[in-house]
Amino acid sequence: MGSKPASTKLTKFVDPLPILKTLKPKRMTKDGPYYEVIMEEFEQKLHRDLPPTKVWGYNRQVPGPLIEANKGEPIQVKWMNNLPTKHFLPVDTSFHAHEMPEVRTVTHLHGSETPQPSDGYPEAWFTKDFEEVGPFFEREVYEYPNHQRATMLWYHDHAMGLTRLNNYAGLAGAYIIRDKWEESLNLPKKEYEIPLIIQDRSFNPDGSLFYPQQPDDAADNLPNPSIVPAFTGDTLLVNGKVWPYLEVEPRKYRFRILNASNTRSYQLQLGAGLSFYQIGTDGGLMRRPVKLETIPMQPAERIDVIIDFSNMKGKELILMNNLGENASPEDETNEVMKFKVTRPLSGEDRSVIPKILSDFRSLKHNKITSNRIVKLVGSADEFGRPLLLLNNKKWHDPIEITPELGSTEIWSFMNTTNFTHPMHIHLIQFQILERQPFDLERYNEDGQIIFTGPPKPPEPHERGWKDTVAAPAGQMTRVIGKYAPYAGHYVYHCHILEHEDYDMMRPFRVVDRHGGTGSSFTNRNHHPQDH
Repeated sequence: MGSKPASTKLTKFVDPLPILKTLKPKRMTKDGPYYEVIMEEFEQKLHRDLPPTKVWGYNRQVPGPLIEANKGEPIQVKWMNNLPTKHFLPVDTSFHAHEMPEVRTVTHLHGSETPQPSDGYPEAWFTKDFEEVGPFFEREVYEYPNHQRATMLWYHDHAMGLTRLNNYAGLAGAYIIRDKWEESLNLPKKEYEIPLIIQDRSFNPDGSLFYPQQPDDAADNLPNPSIVPAFTGDTLLVNGKVWPYLEVEPRKYRFRILNASNTRSYQLQLGAGLSFYQIGTDGGLMRRPVKLETIPMQPAERIDVIIDFSNMKGKELILMNNLGENASPEDETNEVMKFKVTRPLSGEDRSVIPKILSDFRSLKHNKITSNRIVKLVGSADEFGRPLLLLNNKKWHDPIEITPELGSTEIWSFMNTTNFTHPMHIHLIQFQILERQPFDLERYNEDGQIIFTGPPKPPEPHERGWKDTVAAPAGQMTRVIGKYAPYAGHYVYHCHILEHEDYDMMRPFRVVDRHGGTGSSFTNRNHHPQDH
């Protein structure tokens, strides 16, 4: 949404894929490695034929540096805001933003089991040099326990009412937790294990980022700037380069893929008859690999895949995005990046795709203490703009969901809108139980829930631990999670960032009836046998 001037047509596959640089600790402390990460404005060249683009990044990198940690070994990160006091993207002050400084940031480690003070709560924002802070601001140095399963998480800005703009400006990066079990599996590693962060952007002819001031069909009474209900860019970037290429050897590679786009979902496919071997989801390794021709990805979802280039020596293939039959011929986002199998084999490929990857319990065996329905509702604000809500509540309405620390609950996301929402719950990794269609037209007429088919189990690519789930229109999407190991205030929201900012996000509070912090709880993902 949003009109833009015609930008220069950019040639695909002329820039090599950047490999994310791993952040080094500032120093070692008794509480683990200590890192400092500074948010700054700078210019970065995103394509051979574009002038350098003004961006906001962590440690002057877009995406930010890769942070690596070992399971059970905590780290500390001081996130520092050194950004200007004025935003270079259009800030709508007609909702939350009018109460706060124009530039504010708070970093959330997405998918992490983190104590409340380090979770990146939207109202824990701060300004340059911590001069102003939000009502939930508690500390300058965040602590990440890393006691969960090995996986790739990601960090991104989560400031109240500004998440869509701060992320679009460049504030996102990858975070990997490693453990000894995964190391023992002999998966592709080191230079053969590569994170891929996929984002979409649009550019003005001068190379600057384009983001719409208002919706295309803006009414005369609409604020200017005004938030748009969704935004998809016309250009795809991977690891901060527009349509890059990667030279690979004829062997197996492991790719940890993240959809870090604001709104856009993807249907990833490989050309040349190759398949993905998916080995992991948001929350780590699956039980067994799944061979797939297509993998859908909603915003914030991660997939862990192996691609075997062994029989592709000297060939090229493209990572595709299937846009469907109704795609416009002008839409170039059907291609993501190119692989060139042109590097000589450096040695025998001894990596494997194991038949068994990990073991974990289904949470269905736990005592279920609550079964909640969360309604995804469409409405309109006083300007006639779409206003998407959860249970018809706005952010500042009283908290209505208060799981007890250590309890297991089923949440049913009931989508009464006409499109899919990627729903994310902070603090926990959950398991998807099922989806069941209901008569949406009937519900919108008289409020009756009439199911039109049986429950369906999660798709093959979702059968592992998850923190973000696709909740399709006219369906009840049920997930089960254990609310531990910390008590405190957290949030759940749609991860379409334009929806999250206004106002499809709600707080919930994990309550400790015994008065402790919850830190004594065992990690709810594991029994001793779990990997």
